Amino acid sequence: MAAVRLLSYNIRSLRDDADAVARVVRAGAPDVVCLQEVPRFRAWRLRRRRLARACGLRIAAGRRACGLAVLAAPDAGRVAREFHLLTPDRGLHRRALAIAVLDVRGSRLIAACTHLDLADGPRLRHVDEILAHLDRARDRYGAPVILAGDVNEEPGGRSWSLLTEHFQDAYAVAPAGGELTFSARDPRRRIDAVFTDPEVRITACGVPDDDAGDHVRATDHRPLAAELTVP
Repeated sequence: MAAVRLLSYNIRSLRDDADAVARVVRAGAPDVVCLQEVPRFRAWRLRRRRLARACGLRIAAGRRACGLAVLAAPDAGRVAREFHLLTPDRGLHRRALAIAVLDVRGSRLIAACTHLDLADGPRLRHVDEILAHLDRARDRYGAPVILAGDVNEEPGGRSWSLLTEHFQDAYAVAPAGGELTFSARDPRRRIDAVFTDPEVRITACGVPDDDAGDHVRATDHRPLAAELTVP
């Protein structure tokens, strides 16, 4: 069994304060970070690497497309990585699923990151596709799944409900810290989530304290931190 700290964070392409983003991540001392809206354009590769170094982490999964990345602590060994583009919709952003299979202090886990659409139909369809990809990954690697990301929907929505038919909603199981993740300046909605397979024990999940005031400076979402025990 390994205790794992995971952070999910939409960083809005580092358009706000990249130093504040790094401070928020470092404050949580995470083993795994699932990032949405990482830089995709000018000097994107360099900016991602700089962010990972500033956080004391390394890039474990992700491609240029769709703005997803999974970062891992230096002592987390990467077993495999995958990246899946989800079916496109005309006029909408392309969506994807980034997967890093990690060994954290002797426990293997599948860390998956996604950013779902604002539109109801594509979002629900993409959840079906994500579940299929994760079923295959679970069979292939023999490890439990942790899925984190920006759902763009609140609990009770069709996509969120479909996810909770298959996974535990970490905040609902063990709320600790803040609940609302958007917006950072005036939080009114819980649209970011960490979901886990049933065998993962959830100790705590929520928006961490922000004594330094970095949440508002860093980006338009608040971070979501989860403390988990992985068999």
